[in-house]
Amino acid sequence: MTGKKWWHPASHAGRRPFLIQRSRIRARLVAWFANEGFTEVECGALQVSPGNETHLHAFATRFVTDDGHETPLYLHTSPEFSCKKLLAAGEDRIVGFSRVFRNRETGPLHSPEFTMIEWYRAGASLDDVMQDAAALCRTASETTGRTVFVWNGRECDPALPPERLTLTDAFGRHAGIDLEAVLDDAEGLRQAARNAGVGVADDASWSDIFSAILVTRIEPELGNGRLTLLYNYPLTEAALARACPGDPRFAERFELYACGVELANGFHELTDADEQRARFEADMALKEALYGERYPIDEDFLAALEAMPDASGVALGFDRLAMLATGARSVHDVQWTPVDL
Repeated sequence: MTGKKWWHPASHAGRRPFLIQRSRIRARLVAWFANEGFTEVECGALQVSPGNETHLHAFATRFVTDDGHETPLYLHTSPEFSCKKLLAAGEDRIVGFSRVFRNRETGPLHSPEFTMIEWYRAGASLDDVMQDAAALCRTASETTGRTVFVWNGRECDPALPPERLTLTDAFGRHAGIDLEAVLDDAEGLRQAARNAGVGVADDASWSDIFSAILVTRIEPELGNGRLTLLYNYPLTEAALARACPGDPRFAERFELYACGVELANGFHELTDADEQRARFEADMALKEALYGERYPIDEDFLAALEAMPDASGVALGFDRLAMLATGARSVHDVQWTPVDL
């Protein structure tokens, strides 16, 4: 953030209309979930593992007992592990408005601390929670009366039926790349990226090349005019999602976009503990190679997967949704006490 501090009366006065609308949106979304039969839960932020995805970075801390014994802990990057433990405990429809923490992230769409809405439906399909995510955008729009979201010159009407687009179709349409032809071919994807005008390093991994194409060529084209539901991700890009039953090269994962802004990420959840462990270990090996660190695996979480019912869940960035629904310039303008950076 630049200029005057957020607590300066003039700064606060300028942001206050957005903040009041943020509170109204939250109240309406809480009511929406209650009407759908969800139980609101509160998940603790201190965890033995912050998550095990390669490119997510956590804040580390430690718990010290009276006798000086120290236990490493982390602030969670998502309440996902805790929520799935609650599903294993017997809950079947839960939602949390959680404060989450992610390191190495800053900018108009990023904050090291933000609010995530995360919800799970036991026995639900990915399509069920895709519809939930779109309904939350409509509800936020209706709350503020802003019928069109606007960001970086792009517009999106959340009341329109969302566009549904597979990753394969998105890569073909917006980057001219046959994704299926290069699913296991890093060099082929690297050349395809360069042919599409995307600069990638000679030693970039398949995942890094995929992400570069997604960010530069695909995402800006999504959620323009109406919401976009992007789904069927390559299995390697969906660490906690089930493989698609008809094509195990892809996973039952989706992301929701408005005006080129990613708002939500959802899975038909993986409940095979052995498969989940293998994916975590692979991701942590890559994290160590790229960043020189790795996070522990939460053994209780893997044990809970054995008792967890079939479910689908979504994580939605509430600050981003509030930003679009209020017309704010950045997520910092809709945070009551933003982190000063």
